[in-house]
Amino acid sequence: MANERSSYERIIELIFGEHYKPNVTSFVFERAEIVRAAARLKVKTPKNVGDVLYSYRYRRLLPDAIRKKAKEGYEWIILGTKKGEYKFVLAKEFNASPNTDLAETKIPDATPEIISRYALSDEQALLAKIRYNRLIDVFTGLTCYSMQNHLRTKILDNVQIETDELYVGIDKRGVHYVLPIQAKGGGERIGSVQIRQDFDLCADKFPDAICRSIGAQFMEDDVIALFEFELAASDIKIVAEKHYRLVSNDDLTKQELEQYVKRPD
Repeated sequence: MANERSSYERIIELIFGEHYKPNVTSFVFERAEIVRAAARLKVKTPKNVGDVLYSYRYRRLLPDAIRKKAKEGYEWIILGTKKGEYKFVLAKEFNASPNTDLAETKIPDATPEIISRYALSDEQALLAKIRYNRLIDVFTGLTCYSMQNHLRTKILDNVQIETDELYVGIDKRGVHYVLPIQAKGGGERIGSVQIRQDFDLCADKFPDAICRSIGAQFMEDDVIALFEFELAASDIKIVAEKHYRLVSNDDLTKQELEQYVKRPD
């Protein structure tokens, strides 16, 4: 893995360096440049060429050499534009790390015991706990239904995107909502690229429903942090954050329930 990471870093750094110029805020490059960069660097071409892009769009921070080229308060991100083509864009820095000072809410744990026994602290375990405990309903105040898990589809100019889970919801007025969910284990971060593409997904595939983009992350002791995002102009903003701890019924006291009544929405 160390060698793989090193080659990925060198490849993406070379591609960035070939296009970057001072004061430029965006530039397009082609997927085929990954193969050419590997040849120039004399490193093994990745078996899955697209994994280089996937890693830096969704999983890893870009190398230091690239991040240092961003002015203060900004970061470089990689967006898809059309099939075989991508774009480096200088965007405002985005941080969806959970606020550790935020109060927790205890929720009686409805996760089946066999799921709890075998679930790992990863995205799928997180999504399962959210689903069984109807945390999206609790968080948004909507009646929600999981429609599809691990959705892969193409939008706009044939750009492929991935969403960890897709919910649909309805409110008391009968208004329809689409809620794309991005989930991360404790060691990963929710990236702005994923959130932007969730909004693009809603606009492209579900134009008649209201989009509410949701992020989910495991914290310490398996506390679940949920975020809601909005797209303000070209920036991603956090509009709501709540933390939930799943507990047995005996761990939820009368005093805690009385305290919840006094909390603002």
